[in-house]
Amino acid sequence: MPPAQNRLIELLPPADRTRLLSVCQAVELQRGQVLCERGDALSHVYFPVDSFISLVMQIDAHPSLEVGMVGREGLMGATLLLGVETVLQRGLVQGPGAAWRVEGGAFRRELALSMPLQRCVKRFLFVRMAQMASAAACLRFHLIGPRLARWLLMSQDRAHAQQFHVTHEFLAGMLGVRRVGITAAAGALQRQGLITYHRGELTVLDRAGLERAACSCYAADLAAYRAQFD
Repeated sequence: MPPAQNRLIELLPPADRTRLLSVCQAVELQRGQVLCERGDALSHVYFPVDSFISLVMQIDAHPSLEVGMVGREGLMGATLLLGVETVLQRGLVQGPGAAWRVEGGAFRRELALSMPLQRCVKRFLFVRMAQMASAAACLRFHLIGPRLARWLLMSQDRAHAQQFHVTHEFLAGMLGVRRVGITAAAGALQRQGLITYHRGELTVLDRAGLERAACSCYAADLAAYRAQFD
């Protein structure tokens, strides 16, 4: 496991952290790996370290749509705190890398033993609720370009790198738009000198400029998280 750690685990008191990690397994997640499907019984909880996971929703025969993203700031499987074992969205690994994995039953036992862990998970659930509400309004009212800039910033935050792999097809699916819209929006960001994109490899050149180009939801999401954890 690399020296970087999951933020929620870092916030636990030493004894609670040690006990939780004793029932966790260090795993390497692969890009495109499906961790769970909607309607499944949740078998494992994941605490990403330098990996990150897209939470994807599909309704009827429509294309899938990303409704959330989880990196080292949180966990996938927080609904176990509510006594809910049914998975609400597909968990798709977007950024490969390390994570801590814990079996669902063991995680419930840790929740029962650790009030600090309960508090962290409750606060993260609140943040996810706020971010999902923001995402719904963003999808309705904001243009593709600012939404794409927001998504790229969210991915860079979790990739901890200026460069990461992503295709136009994948972006179209995550943002719920046609590929031609992604091509036009990414081209505009590239002409502004904010990013470069070649053969699926995207590089952020101007982070500050990309933040200015993003919709207000990016800053709102950060503020919601910091209000609970900073």
